[in-house]
Amino acid sequence: MKINTKHEVSLLGVPLDFNSSYLRGAAEGPAAVREALRCSSSNSSSEDGRDIVPLVQDAGDVQADEVNWMDAIRQWVSKLLQAGALPLVIGGDHSISYPVVRAVAAHYPNLTILHFDAHPDLYEDFNGNRLSHACPFARIMEDRHARRLVQVGIRTMNTRLLAQVHRFGVQVIEMKDWRGTLPHLDSPIYVSFDLDVLDPAFAPGISHYEPGGMSTREAIAAIQSISANIVAADVVELNPQRDVNGVTAMVAARIVKELAAKMLPAVPTISRPTRATSS
Repeated sequence: MKINTKHEVSLLGVPLDFNSSYLRGAAEGPAAVREALRCSSSNSSSEDGRDIVPLVQDAGDVQADEVNWMDAIRQWVSKLLQAGALPLVIGGDHSISYPVVRAVAAHYPNLTILHFDAHPDLYEDFNGNRLSHACPFARIMEDRHARRLVQVGIRTMNTRLLAQVHRFGVQVIEMKDWRGTLPHLDSPIYVSFDLDVLDPAFAPGISHYEPGGMSTREAIAAIQSISANIVAADVVELNPQRDVNGVTAMVAARIVKELAAKMLPAVPTISRPTRATSS
């Protein structure tokens, strides 16, 4: 692991997908996101005009297997936090969020989690697996690693999941009710961004297609509207095996850049010409 505390944000890859319930392939996500971040078809700036990528240190990939993955992820994230870095984690399937949040909650109590997803991921277990990518937020809320969980973009609610929503007091904004505005959020915030919150038309490189999701523009605008302090984040469920010409990897890279821009200390951004108005 490479850590340099002069960099406020550290990119950490977690190439694991053995807790995926439908398709493998998300383990290839970190490499695909890094390739997209380096791609010369775009630049390394966020939309506020800052050159983001050079400000984000790449801490490498978690080295783990199906036996020690939970402890390995937690320990790697804890080391970043202890060094003063803000972890921006690239998955991998969504099961990785549980050990990441465990580490972050130990460092930042009273977390608010803002979770973008087509799925609530609140199952008590899924196909007998309590650590499935369909279950991380049940484990997080059971362990009281967050004081508040806000889920945005959900469009797969069922009776089992609704019972869990009530059990844990989750605030859910289903996609059918999304009007483009996040509720008030208190610091510190952990953002978990599952790429399948986006409509498959914008992000085909995912394992679970759920039509009727956010546009890329809506998701970016939501991230940019966050005013509270983001202390850690993850971007998960990119499946390069299903991608088309790398478009979803480029979307993931854009989400990474916009999240990093919100996590980095505020600095002057580029001045833009005043838009002319008609009389």
